Amino acid sequence: MEEKIALLCDSMCDLPPEITKQFGIKVVAARVIYPGEEYADRVDIQPSEVYDRMPGEIPTTAMPPFQEIKEALDAIRSEGYTHVLAVHISTGLSSTAQVVEMAAKEFGDMFIEVIDSRTLSMGTGWMVLEAARNIASGWSFQRIIDNMKRIQSRVHVYYVIETLEYLRKGGRIGLVAGMLGDFLNLKPIISVNPEGKYFTYCKAKGRRKSLEKIMQIVEEAVQDKVINLAVVHGGALKECEAMMERIRQLPNIKELISTDISPVLGVHTGPGLIGVCVQEL
Repeated sequence: MEEKIALLCDSMCDLPPEITKQFGIKVVAARVIYPGEEYADRVDIQPSEVYDRMPGEIPTTAMPPFQEIKEALDAIRSEGYTHVLAVHISTGLSSTAQVVEMAAKEFGDMFIEVIDSRTLSMGTGWMVLEAARNIASGWSFQRIIDNMKRIQSRVHVYYVIETLEYLRKGGRIGLVAGMLGDFLNLKPIISVNPEGKYFTYCKAKGRRKSLEKIMQIVEEAVQDKVINLAVVHGGALKECEAMMERIRQLPNIKELISTDISPVLGVHTGPGLIGVCVQEL
C-alpha cells in the first residue's frame, strides 16, 4: 500500500506559521482561558495580548480540546491520508500527547503514531520540521519514526525568565527551585530533562549575566558540532534581536530561526522569556 503521510502537531511547538503552511502541517490549538472567555492559542489571541493583561489578569491554560483533535484527524482522513505522525509537547508538561492517543483509537483505518517530544517550544518545533522534510523527501513512515527517536536526544532547550512566579502559579515549576533564588536575584537557566520535565541547568546572578550564560551555552554548542538554532522570546523582542545579532557571527549554525513563544506557554513563563532551542546535527 502506498503511504500518504500527514503531520500533526500542537500550537506549543512554536513553529512560525509560514513553515507550517509551507509543509501543510496540521496544528491543533491549545487554549488560553480567562473567566468567561476562552481563546484558541495563536488563532484568537496573540502573545502580546496575554502579557498586556499581566500581572492583573493571569489566565489558565488547557490542552487542545478532544473534539478538535478528532476533527483534525477526521479532516486528515477525508483528504486521503493513510498514515499520521503526531509530534507533541512533552507529556511531563502537558497531557496533549495522551489525548491525541485516545482520539487516535477512533481512527482504526489509519496508522497513527504519536510521539512525545519530551521537550517544548522550538525543541518540539525542530522535530516537527525534520519530520516535515522527511515526508517531503519521500521517506517511509517507519523510517521517519525511527529518525524522530534518534534526534529526540539531540534537541535541547534553555531559557531564562524574569520571575518564577508564573511557573509556580501554573504548577509547572517541576525541579526548578524557587523562593531563595528570587530573594538573591539568582536567575535559573531552565532546561528540560530526559523525562521531559523542567529543571535548573545552572544559575546566574541577575538578568544580564543570565542572558550571557545562554549565549555561552550556544557558543559552546557550536565549537565542535553543526546545529540548527532557534532563539525564542516571550515579550522580550529587543533582547531577542540583540542575541540574534551576536549569534549570526557564530560558525556551525546551519539554520537559524527567531520566533515568539505561543500565548499558552507565555501564560506559564510571564513576559521576559529569552531562550534557545538547539538541534545537534
